Amino acid sequence: MLWWRLSSPEPKWRDRIAQLLALALLFAPLGACTLFNKDEIVADEPPEKLYNEGIFLLDQRQDYKAAAKKFEEVERQHPYSDWARKALVMTAYASYSARDYDEAVSAARRYVTLHPGSPDAAYAQFLIGSSYFDQIPDVTRDQSRTEKAIAALEEVSRKFPESEYSTSAKRKIDIARDQLAGKEMTVGRYYMDKKDFTGAINRFKIVVTQYQTTRHVEEALLRLIEAYMALGVASEAQTAAAVLGHNFPDSRWYADAYKLVKSGGLEPAENKGSWISRAFKKLGVG
Repeated sequence: MLWWRLSSPEPKWRDRIAQLLALALLFAPLGACTLFNKDEIVADEPPEKLYNEGIFLLDQRQDYKAAAKKFEEVERQHPYSDWARKALVMTAYASYSARDYDEAVSAARRYVTLHPGSPDAAYAQFLIGSSYFDQIPDVTRDQSRTEKAIAALEEVSRKFPESEYSTSAKRKIDIARDQLAGKEMTVGRYYMDKKDFTGAINRFKIVVTQYQTTRHVEEALLRLIEAYMALGVASEAQTAAAVLGHNFPDSRWYADAYKLVKSGGLEPAENKGSWISRAFKKLGVG
């Protein structure tokens, strides 16, 4: 099961909402009847009025869906105004807050496409990744949204490395990669139970070669030892044990690995030509 859930994609954004609300009340005072009749949108209303109503709904009433509708109206009624640009990223934020992730992704993507040089482009890209991230299922299910989350969040780091969202994006990427590794481990264990050792090795190999920085790599090395011992491939089993012991000497998995190779009359011994050894050397591990 998924054990994590991060909060709002960026806590500072809430402070910005409060600031926007304060400015709205200063420069465009709203009538009480307009604020509370959120479903009655009059055509061709001034863009700042619609925008400020959306900000009010976000900050005071936490009615995210109604807020999103207000921001959408700014775009619809005043598509070429600066207010429309501001409203578009707010539509994405309000939709994300309402857990309407498809709309959040759609609005954020439009923003990044139309305004790639805007100061809020990094945040819009981050919202795309966060929308997919918040929909990541448990490891027993399809992980396509996990992959989409990683791809979108990597764009934050690649396009906006100096932005305040880059660090948060990297943290979420690490969690998502751990999830993908967990999926491979789940399938690998299934193959082990079915005594399909070759199929299991292929899954554990993915963890060792692609997800070495996740918490699953230690167990993956132990399972490789079990599978190779079952197939009688002693050299690879010994190498997996040696690599596990060298890189994770205090791991509880290494204690089991050492006992396992010893039970077969073997000792951990690294074959430098093994794919296991090469995988760790390639990434500077070991």
